[in-house]
Amino acid sequence: MPSIYLSPSTQEYNPYIIGGTEEYYMNLVADAMEPYLTASGITYTRNTPDMTAASSIKASNEGNYDFHLALHSNATAAGDGKARGSEVYYYPTSVKGKRAADIIANNLKLIYPLPDKVSAIPTTNIGEVRRTKAPAVLIEFAYHDNNEDAIWIRDNINLIAQNVVQSLAEYFGIPFKCPN
Repeated sequence: MPSIYLSPSTQEYNPYIIGGTEEYYMNLVADAMEPYLTASGITYTRNTPDMTAASSIKASNEGNYDFHLALHSNATAAGDGKARGSEVYYYPTSVKGKRAADIIANNLKLIYPLPDKVSAIPTTNIGEVRRTKAPAVLIEFAYHDNNEDAIWIRDNINLIAQNVVQSLAEYFGIPFKCPN
């Protein structure tokens, strides 16, 4: 049975343009993922909102996980709300991380309104893909400072959760199952 460390954003200071925060919405996605993970036979341990990225990495590394999955939403540095898209980050030398990122990005293209703006991107700058013992991916589902993207996340929590767990099942080579 595959095991993951599930790490929704702990960034309560990142406000959505439509109200709420990155931490709030990414925890909703993680909540919605749990029944799909259980039904598909993927065990998980999850961080808590009072943790930080550093303590989440530490907790992940203290366990014996097959994969580390960080859930986030994005914002532009300029804060102009013009950017859109979904980005799936992985560490460049991680073959398993790249494979997972490619699967997740390809599946997100099926549900994100602008599939040409979905990509898998290598990075050495994100701790949750650089410092984790397990292969890791950090998903930036969409831009929470863009009205259309923020609404897409809010209105598609369950669809996003199902899509990500389908991707994990594909990555692990196991059947995806819907909860009863």
